[in-house]
Amino acid sequence: MLLSTFQIERIEAGCDEAGRGCLAGPVFAAAVIFPKDYHHDLLNDSKKLSEKKRMALRPIIEQEALAFAVASVSAEEIDKINIHNASYLAMHRALDQLQVKAEYIIVDGNRFIPYPEVSHTCIIKGDGKYLSIAAASILAKTYRDEYMESIACDFPAYDWLQNKGYPTVKHRNAVLAYGLTPHHRKTFRITDPQLKLF
Repeated sequence: MLLSTFQIERIEAGCDEAGRGCLAGPVFAAAVIFPKDYHHDLLNDSKKLSEKKRMALRPIIEQEALAFAVASVSAEEIDKINIHNASYLAMHRALDQLQVKAEYIIVDGNRFIPYPEVSHTCIIKGDGKYLSIAAASILAKTYRDEYMESIACDFPAYDWLQNKGYPTVKHRNAVLAYGLTPHHRKTFRITDPQLKLF
């Protein structure tokens, strides 16, 4: 069972991102604040859930959270500031949009650029340990998937309906055959033969 909070005495926001390893599309991030002592047995790391379960949980998260927000950083911005900084910027943008001010932040992973005037803790595999981070991972993932599906029809050769911009064989072969789209991250080594494929 995932833990409800890291800092019991403060209003705590969990943050996570989706799309860091993609070749195309924005990186998305979400921030979620749950009521103290919140529990939900089905919440888990988005990567461990089916698409159907993620989509079923999304409205539950949005209805039961004290506050939530989702934000993104475009491929063009990623190329300017690099994917790591873009991931943190997306989280900051989500935190900016929260209607309840976070007094503490827990972040999935081992790095984070401090958010102004709010302390934070990085938690490796936090999306499998804390409910608010798990919820943030679900929101970031589902909103990003919907975005990639919305642009996929304009570029059918790249198979974004299926791969959501991740480096599959079909995606990379389409880049080799047809070139880059405006949605591709130009600074990524997309045609590198050593690229890890999914």
